[in-house]
Amino acid sequence: MKRIVFVALSVMFLAGCPSLPLQQPEPPTPVIPVPPTEPTPPPEKVPELPKVREIDWEGTVQPLIEQMVKANGLGNGKLLLVDTVKNNTNGVLQTMQATDVLRQTVSSKGIFELVPQNQVQSARQSLGLSEEDSLGLRSKAIGLARYLNADYVLYSIVSGNSDKRDIVMQLMIVQTGEILWSGHGDVK
Repeated sequence: MKRIVFVALSVMFLAGCPSLPLQQPEPPTPVIPVPPTEPTPPPEKVPELPKVREIDWEGTVQPLIEQMVKANGLGNGKLLLVDTVKNNTNGVLQTMQATDVLRQTVSSKGIFELVPQNQVQSARQSLGLSEEDSLGLRSKAIGLARYLNADYVLYSIVSGNSDKRDIVMQLMIVQTGEILWSGHGDVK
């Protein structure tokens, strides 16, 4: 008897459920063309790009390197690390270009053997130093030179403002940190 009541209630319950009609896919939304609007007039004045002043790095570093190679106590054939030129100005400088010119100028004198650039980059990565570290310190340069077993390090800083910049270069003995030669000049 219980089965019959259960079956009857189930039938009544299922009969009360609305059946869902089969859904037809909706037709695609029609594309309505929009007429073009009038173009907006261009701004009255196009902002100018900042002027990049070309720097004669070769003319800037050549006289300083001439002074440096005449310094007393330099050992011919010693290993030299040319550290990346630091930018302490209020503007943007192409420090990598300056460093490359500095390396070429020192190399052309034949006094030092330079640490190869690929070794410098690899050592910078190993020590966690950025290639364009503008907050470079002498201690970082000496530490990098010690890591590379260099005898000397050439440390260079450009300071001033966009109107007048000057460069200071220091040749330091890696083992002692002693400044063997120092020179400065105007950035041309």
